[in-house]
Amino acid sequence: MLSPEDVRAARERIGDRVVHTPVEYSNTFSSLTGGEVYLKCEQFQRTGAFKLRGATNRIATLPAEDRETGIVTASAGNHAQGVALAAARAGVDATIVMPEYAPISKVHATEGYGGRVVLYGLNYAEAQARAHDLEREEGRFYLDAFDDPDVMAGQGTIGLEILEDVPEVDTVVVPIGGGGLISGIATALSGTDAAVRVVGVQAEGAASLPDALKKGERVELDAVDTIADGIAVSRVGERTFETIRERVDEVVTVSDPEIARAITALLERSKTLAEGAGAAPLAALIESKFEVAEGETVVPVISGGNIDPNVLTTVLMRGLIQSGRYLRIRTVLKDRPGTLQELTSVIAENRANIYGIQHDRTARDIGMSSAEVELDLETRGHDHVDRLIDALEDSGYPVEVLV
Repeated sequence: MLSPEDVRAARERIGDRVVHTPVEYSNTFSSLTGGEVYLKCEQFQRTGAFKLRGATNRIATLPAEDRETGIVTASAGNHAQGVALAAARAGVDATIVMPEYAPISKVHATEGYGGRVVLYGLNYAEAQARAHDLEREEGRFYLDAFDDPDVMAGQGTIGLEILEDVPEVDTVVVPIGGGGLISGIATALSGTDAAVRVVGVQAEGAASLPDALKKGERVELDAVDTIADGIAVSRVGERTFETIRERVDEVVTVSDPEIARAITALLERSKTLAEGAGAAPLAALIESKFEVAEGETVVPVISGGNIDPNVLTTVLMRGLIQSGRYLRIRTVLKDRPGTLQELTSVIAENRANIYGIQHDRTARDIGMSSAEVELDLETRGHDHVDRLIDALEDSGYPVEVLV
């Protein structure tokens, strides 16, 4: 099993090639949870995510013959960028297989760092199978995204930085996809006298571990479905599973709406952009998925910030909806002059802001003398939404909430 000495050796090996990322104290999330919350900001790592650490450490330990033949790997995005940059720095040719629907921003970034991208399959498992085909066909070394001791050790250097920067840490919260990150961090933390709790977080749509831990063996999901593409893995690795069983104290899950709320909260309150996987630990914390004692020092690892702009738009909108900050409704008016103004007056009196209005006289399910109106509204929370709907209905407007 991976040892704390392996992680310390990795830090010596890669220390001048990766960023010692900051930890930022958050008044907002500390007040919200009752703990002392420090965000480990790995989104400030080169390539925008932690994966550069493990890739750099693994490539640094490759024998000369593997460097000459080149490497191949599979990734949903962040590992791809880390491998591409680490390989380019080391002068090693790298081919990365990514799912066909990988975020285009991550594909372009991987190519920009010098990697050759092959798009194949609908998910990580299919991309990985193709990468193994290329391993055999081209004689390349397959660099595993997570189930490799040197990769795990590289990721674990985050744990050493946390111990240095927040020596009073009580709990570290880590996202889990294949398990390399949490295995490395938990191993680093196990090499000290400090009794630090390690909590792992999976997205509900890719949560193989809770069942696997109950059964005592790995479980593979038939499909994964989550906005957190960085942890959208159907099964954890063999080595990582054993390390998680031995060194991780608790594993919890979060839903996509909870992740969306965490992404929105990070942007709004901490001015920090996180991808879904990166926001999952904070989501688990603010949604009370595990117990936090008053004054407990908690460090969620914000593992990356490489979120596709199109996904970010959707996530932010869903985050606003979930927090009662955005509302879309439909109602029916009498089709005569002044009625739309009367409706908007009720909305203005209740301090809601109108983003947009669609007015339709031709809807089939309304009377000939009526008009259907859809409104996009900015609201101030769930209580405000309830008061607004009550005011509209009291004024004689039937209200259908669309989102």
